[in-house]
Amino acid sequence: MKAYSESFKRKMVQRLLAPGAASAAAIATETGVHQTTLSRWVIEARTLASVTDTSRPLPAPSAPAPRRPDDWTAEQKLVAVQQSAGLSGAQLGEFLRREGLHEAQLVEWRKAALEGLRGPAKPGRVAGDGKRVRELERELLRKDKALAEAAALLILKKKAQAIWGDEDDDTELETDK
Repeated sequence: MKAYSESFKRKMVQRLLAPGAASAAAIATETGVHQTTLSRWVIEARTLASVTDTSRPLPAPSAPAPRRPDDWTAEQKLVAVQQSAGLSGAQLGEFLRREGLHEAQLVEWRKAALEGLRGPAKPGRVAGDGKRVRELERELLRKDKALAEAAALLILKKKAQAIWGDEDDDTELETDK
């Protein structure tokens, strides 16, 4: 993988975002940088710009490529949540149309962001765990008792055999005559 300098990346992004700019495919052919790399640089620049300055809107791409919400990176989702935070009504609807999102997706992303800010969930008991634990402990105790009883019976049987021997050793079979 070829490494490009930050200044080169900035120049390419500026060329792509300039008014009346050439397409990413044309610039890719001209410079030899793959089109997906150029597109990724633009996305990263937009994400970085929106995180550092949310007051000004980002430049719209010349030909927005349709993308599914599942294809969005975590950073892009966070930026969308931030940008939509102060919007309501018609502004929110316009934002959702422009980004190709549904309000439910935005709500889901906002919820995930808040859960992420809260940190990992504390390992704790779920409601009803105490009752289930007591049930299992009772069942375990019952089975332990049954196992101890079976072991005691086996030991007694062995001792009885050792003392008296097998019952058929001394006796002869009676035959019917």
